[in-house]
Amino acid sequence: MATFFENSLLQHKTRYQLLATVIVNIITFGHGVGVGWLSPTLTKIQTPDSPLDFEVNLAQISWLGSMLGLGSLCGNLTIALLIERAGRKFCLYLMAGPYACIWILIYCASNVYYLYAARFLCGFTGGAGYLVVPIFISEVADSNIRGALTSMVMLSVDLGILAGYILSTYLAYHVVPFLAIILPVAYFIANIMLPETAPYLLKKSQLAAAENSFRYYRNQRSAICEQTSKVNFEELRTAVLSQQTRNATPLSYKDLTTKPALKGFAASIVLSLGYQFSGVFSFINYMSDIFKASGSVVDVNTATIIIGLVQIVGVYTSTILVDIVGRRVLMLISTMGVGIGCIAFGCFTYLAKIYDLSDFNWLPLVLMIIICYMANIGLIGIFFLVLVELFPVKIRSLATSLSVIFLSLLVFGTLKLFPLMLHYWGISFTMWFSAASALLTFFYFWLFLQETKGKSMIED
Repeated sequence: MATFFENSLLQHKTRYQLLATVIVNIITFGHGVGVGWLSPTLTKIQTPDSPLDFEVNLAQISWLGSMLGLGSLCGNLTIALLIERAGRKFCLYLMAGPYACIWILIYCASNVYYLYAARFLCGFTGGAGYLVVPIFISEVADSNIRGALTSMVMLSVDLGILAGYILSTYLAYHVVPFLAIILPVAYFIANIMLPETAPYLLKKSQLAAAENSFRYYRNQRSAICEQTSKVNFEELRTAVLSQQTRNATPLSYKDLTTKPALKGFAASIVLSLGYQFSGVFSFINYMSDIFKASGSVVDVNTATIIIGLVQIVGVYTSTILVDIVGRRVLMLISTMGVGIGCIAFGCFTYLAKIYDLSDFNWLPLVLMIIICYMANIGLIGIFFLVLVELFPVKIRSLATSLSVIFLSLLVFGTLKLFPLMLHYWGISFTMWFSAASALLTFFYFWLFLQETKGKSMIED
């Protein structure tokens, strides 16, 4: 019970940390809306009643999916160059403009290249956000609630995906942009109230601003809290200065080849490969097509919305448990669950071609619910939290950037190939491939993944 109250997000001293987390996650919610918008929209624009004046074919659909990965790559590179030079706050501001352009392009689309550009910018926003938002949150959050606050990144994305599914299913194509463009405006205005993180300001020798930031995020602004605040701030300043002293030498190739660094890179590569090759991100983007291919009798858009709700429950579960049971346990449960679920899904669709399983045509929806829930309690829900915590402090920003760049390349490849795999391999073999990837990831995590719960963000 004591642990529960210590980890409560509503403590007096952590309220502004929660507020900051909610504000910066407006953009990740918006990114989720952009991701979720695609699946029901693909169904609409491939019918004779398409709201667009042009047709899209299979090759163009695969490009529409994969442009997200290219945009993500550019977003990663941009933030990697700016995050230590311009600061976390500037990088947060930077995402508002490209996100607003997404919905302008969608509304004005007169050919498929407008949609390519919109998906590219959606990827740019996601690639930038997945890098800077977890770093920002980890630097403002207390260590005992850092996991819960950071996992809200994926909770926000999943809420956005659900909103995107619902909006693009039930509203006219040209109405959705009018609603969605409110998000970047609200995000930009709300960010004005948030100060830069204290650790970054200390690195830049802005001592007064750093102390003000520290006191703001710890809600220690009254005279009663002043002494405690000074003691806590001095501890932070000492830790940052100590780390800077140890890292006084410029970052070199040798820093990237130390044993802790190589272990971090190995784990991040497997984490990224498991995330993408298990198919869970591709499922989100092409959910309606998967249900069509599975023969489920449930309306494909209704099923897609149900899956959106399940994703939120899964990520919320991880938010509650991540600082209690730890990262490793959730990752093991998640990868094992996804693997078993994909095997079962593949077997059902394979046997349905041979036998009459019409009495069980509700099963694809149930299996996909299990797969998506299991994916979201670990593989999706705490992916970026684990990624940030894998690396030593000195190389964390660079190593995280490199890892997210690698992830973006995988996103591009898997989203480009997934509709082609469904078309040429069929749903069964595609799901079995996903299952094999998830189970291989499980065995690696079982053998090598270290627990990072409670790990300091400023000291190794």
